[in-house]
Amino acid sequence: MTVEIQTDVMDPARAAALLVALGQEGGVECGTPLPSFFHQLYFWSPRPPSQLGRDGHPRVGEGVIPDMGLPRRMWAGGRLQFDAPLIAGRGAERRTTCENATSKTGRTGLLGFVTLRHEIWQDDALCVTEWQDLVYRQDPAADEVKPTPPAARTDQTDQRDVTFDSTLLFRYSALTFNGHRIHYDLDYARDVEGYSGLVVHGPLLAQLLMRFAEELMGPLAQFSFRATAPLMHFETATLCREGLALWVRGPDGRQCMTAMAVPRSE
Repeated sequence: MTVEIQTDVMDPARAAALLVALGQEGGVECGTPLPSFFHQLYFWSPRPPSQLGRDGHPRVGEGVIPDMGLPRRMWAGGRLQFDAPLIAGRGAERRTTCENATSKTGRTGLLGFVTLRHEIWQDDALCVTEWQDLVYRQDPAADEVKPTPPAARTDQTDQRDVTFDSTLLFRYSALTFNGHRIHYDLDYARDVEGYSGLVVHGPLLAQLLMRFAEELMGPLAQFSFRATAPLMHFETATLCREGLALWVRGPDGRQCMTAMAVPRSE
């Protein structure tokens, strides 16, 4: 099994910039723990233009992700195990393997499913294990009928409205070095991939849910999430929580994401 190894220094300035972009308080300095899921800001994989796909992502088939001949990529969900906090200002190593790559035919045609496993190590200790679920799809047909998204629950005990705009999506793309054009190129998102606007990043929604959960529940040991419907940059969403369950509800009541948080035992 091929293992892709990347190293990086957990630059506190990058983490502080994301907090500012999210409108959240708190600073990050050398020697302090990074907020959960902020490892998304590191371990960039810069490639020259000749090695990028049409969507702005590194072309598949040249790393751990196989080429299934499917042009549209979506971050479908993931799972995280937090064993120790990552410390700002120190070096870290990410070890990535492809745990699964399968294809099947769904309602909208051929689908490819890929699961990546990332292990984040720092000071010879495993700090974070992340399973990243990706889905690859065919281009939409001109007469394709979009599936009806599931309705979100309405029994939340805690909730918070959040808004987005093209500036936030651009800044998040820049900080995570995510070149996927559906998040900042409106013409591409609408005309090529069939969305009605810029698509809010799945991990950005997961990040907001994770921060919401930690405010209510304290530090987390585990967090899992699944994207169920895209959210557009012009839409207001509601973060919801009931017990260990969390979800994102769109303005029309559709369910955009579900999640489960497990607090750390003290």
